[in-house]
Parts: sequence; structure tokens; C-alpha cells
Amino acid sequence: MSWSLASEAFPCDPALSSQLMQRVGGEFTDRWNRLWGGRSLVHGRNPSPNAVRLNGNDYLGITGHPDIVRAQMRSMQYNADFAIQSSVYMHGTHPIRDLERNLSQWIGKEDGLICQSGYTANLGLLQAIADESTPVYIDTLAHTSLWEGARAAKAPAQPFRHNDPAHLKRVIARDGPGIVVVDSVYSTTGAICPLADMVEVVQESGSMILVDESHTLGTHGPHGAGLCAELGLSKQVHFITASLAKTFAGRAGYFSMPAAMRYYLLVNSFPTIFSSCLLPQEIAGLAATLEVIKRSDKERSRLHSISRKLREDLSELGYPLHQGTEQILALESGTEPATMILRDLLEERDVFGAVFCAPATSRNRTMVRLTASSALTDAELERVVDVAAEIAPMVKPWEWPLARRAAVSRASHANEALAVA
Repeated sequence: MSWSLASEAFPCDPALSSQLMQRVGGEFTDRWNRLWGGRSLVHGRNPSPNAVRLNGNDYLGITGHPDIVRAQMRSMQYNADFAIQSSVYMHGTHPIRDLERNLSQWIGKEDGLICQSGYTANLGLLQAIADESTPVYIDTLAHTSLWEGARAAKAPAQPFRHNDPAHLKRVIARDGPGIVVVDSVYSTTGAICPLADMVEVVQESGSMILVDESHTLGTHGPHGAGLCAELGLSKQVHFITASLAKTFAGRAGYFSMPAAMRYYLLVNSFPTIFSSCLLPQEIAGLAATLEVIKRSDKERSRLHSISRKLREDLSELGYPLHQGTEQILALESGTEPATMILRDLLEERDVFGAVFCAPATSRNRTMVRLTASSALTDAELERVVDVAAEIAPMVKPWEWPLARRAAVSRASHANEALAVA
């Protein structure tokens, strides 16, 4: 269906400015009509009751857990006098403070703040700890909220090559100590950060480091305490942030901080000041979820086993998955039209992933992202692999740009090895 903003009727609204109309027309209308064929790229079919869903982030399958539901229900019954106000006012023995302390103790940090979302956690922390004179060294694949945090701080954002500590070291040597920003596992590829090497560069340069553990909190480390805890780096990392909409399957974010910085951050982190606190049932649900996650070692083990097996099976079919290792699997078909074809073929066979396109990716690195969960059954996993095998001759993943780049890289490395020999 062809679309343009000018063709839409707004009988109750005033006319939009010509500048806005031109901007929408230039940035979106052609994309919708030509690349997407008049359909939404990110919204395809509705899943049937028998669909295999790999389009969420509930990695341990805890949604609807009875302990969590009971905690939420109790809170709604007995917290009628709760005051909705800014998080600035949450202190003492308030349930939000209890949750902040418990989360911080779990991951090996002194204190922390609960935020409205992982996005506001990253934005609000960086906005408060960086400024115009603080270089923010940021991995090129770091989450958008981290880039926005640097921008909110008016800090000079200096990108470094993805997962490349040597390049980071050179950039810091050029511009001086600052704040290094990485994801523990990257949300578009499932690539794990070489965190120990990053921390070494940080310490040598006198910088600080912020690690976004959104995709490892709950899934990695002792009792799910995260990648920093797994690697014994919690005390060497300055700040840990996380979305609690992933393994926690809730609606919140978190960032750690030294206890001495609590009141500084309360009055300098704008999302904390100017957003209302979470609702009592949300806090109660997250507190119960923390206890469920701590005792979910069996589910964590199954998640990692499923992720490895699914990667191996899809790789054998020719799908290029070499960029990552964890529970996020990116089927990076490249262009938006190619990704729409891939999405449609998967959904016609009742396998659902999540489409990632610009601005979540660069324009020509569009993908269908599959996320594994410990709740997936063996039959569902077999179904995914069977569908991937069936559509492989149609989508030819071995010809995707990512696969071609990998082949060129392998050939280059082989030639270098022969030259050395």
C-alpha cells in the first residue's frame, strides 16, 4: 500500500509544518513505498498458538512464574496508599531501596538506582558522570542509549572498533583518559565482549569503564550475577548497567554506583529526577524475580546448551553466525527487501524472530534476530532448524554480504599465514 504523510487526513489537528512534511517524506516515505513495498518491515504476521517464538528476551522463561505473580498480586492488594512520585524521594526502608541494595549486593557493587528502563539507566548515568571535557570511548556496536547518554552529557564520543581493545588503547593514547563504554553481550549479534582485555586497557590508561549487562544479567555468572561476576571483574568495573526487561522480563532499568555517589546522582541524573518511580507491584515482581533468577542454574545451563546447538545447526546449513556466541542469533540478510523476504518465509512456517533495521542497525545490515530461551522445547528447536533448512535454498544465506565478507577475511588470513610460513 503506497503511503505519504500528505495523503493522511487529520480532521481534528492543525496543519503540520512544511519542514516536518519534507523531513518525513525524505526520510521515510520512499523507504516505506520502495524498499518495504507498502508494508511494515518490523510487523509481519500475527503468531499462531503453535508458533515458535524467538522474538522476545525472556531468556529463562520466567514470565508467569507463580512466585512472581503472587508477589505482584499481594502488592496490589496491600499498597493502596502508595504515593507515585519521583525516585528522588525513595529512601530509608522503602521497597525500592531494598531492591536496589539487593541487586547491588548480588552483582558485587556497593549501591545502585532503579530506573524506568534500561534506556534511561544508560542515558541518566552517562549524563551525570561525563561532561564536555570527558571523552566517552564507545564500542561501535554499543546500544543506542549509551550513545544518547554521551550526547546528553555533551561529551565527545569517540568510537572504537567493535570488540577491539588494541584499537581502544590507541584511541585513548591520542585523546586521554575518559569513560570506556561497552556491552557485555551485544544485542544485535550475540557477540561477547573481551572484557578482561578492555579492563586492562582501562586500568593502564587511568580511565573508567561502564559495562551494560542487559543481556548477561541473569544468564551468566554465579547465580546469574552477570559476566563481570563470572570473570571476577566486578570490583574493577566502575559502573554496571542493565535493562530489567530482558532476563527479568519486567519494565525497569538499573545502574550501579559507589555508595558515596548516591546523592550526587539523585540530583544530577535527569531521568531519575524527572520520571516517576515504578509502581509497587512492579517493584514486588522484580524483587521476587531476583530470587527466582538466583536459583535458576538449571535454566541457565539449558539456555547455553540450546544456544550452542542452535548456532551449530544453523551454521551447518550455511547461515553466517560467526559474529556471536551467545543466546542472540542474527540472521543478517543485509538489505531491507531481503530481510522482508526472510521474515515472511519464516513466519509463513510459524517461526517468529524480531526484525532489526535502521536505526537499530546500519541501513545495509538489516536482520532477523532470533533469541533463545530455556523454555524452548526440543521439538520447537527441531522445528526451527527444519524451517531454516527448508528456506535456505530460497534465501541463500551463503551469499549474504556478511557471508561474503567472512569468506574474504578467511582467505586474507590464510594468505598471511602462507606468507609467514
